[in-house]
Amino acid sequence: MSAPLAGKIALVTGASRGLGRALAEELGARGAHVIALARTVGGLEELDDAIRARGGEATLVPADVSDDDALPRLGAAIHQRWGKLDLWVNCAVHAPPLTPASHLNVKDWDRAMAVNARAQAQLVRMLEPLLRAAPSGVAALMDDPRNDGAFHGAYAASKAAARAAALCWAEECRRLGPKVLLLTPPLMATAVRARFRPGEDRAALATPAAAAARLLPEILDALG
Repeated sequence: MSAPLAGKIALVTGASRGLGRALAEELGARGAHVIALARTVGGLEELDDAIRARGGEATLVPADVSDDDALPRLGAAIHQRWGKLDLWVNCAVHAPPLTPASHLNVKDWDRAMAVNARAQAQLVRMLEPLLRAAPSGVAALMDDPRNDGAFHGAYAASKAAARAAALCWAEECRRLGPKVLLLTPPLMATAVRARFRPGEDRAALATPAAAAARLLPEILDALG
């Protein structure tokens, strides 16, 4: 495969499994240097092996996106090493237990908000200057408007907050950049969906690799 993204720096949050891993691997195979952030060290190491097997390079960042101390260090490290960020793909997500609204555990609510909404806002603050320093910086944020039925209160609320904030950010950046994409992946056979629908026929769902292949052209087009 050619390397159309040679020289590009791409941060993928939630990179150790599912869609994040699939997109990170494809970006690395196309020549981007992938900064892979996730909590699971083993998953990151497996991703690194997969990227290197396809001729790419990665920097692994074992961290939690809700860690307010880790994010500023990440932004400073990217600035010091590369001075820019061409692409940020946000696939970090938390799936709280399904529960009736009247039985909701506030800790589950807080964790969903911390990972799905607050971390996105924190990362926007850290990464916008780095994205603007790139010739054509792009932020690709993942939406999930379909899981908002009964018992999904904490998850749906956190994703709705993230969606609203992303749309506002996109409008703010319309003239000066970066380009902000709000993407809706196809229904996927991931751990998040299995938690919400454990008895579902997963054969009818897209694999993360297939979902990545569907989303990648729009991301690459935005990068120019």
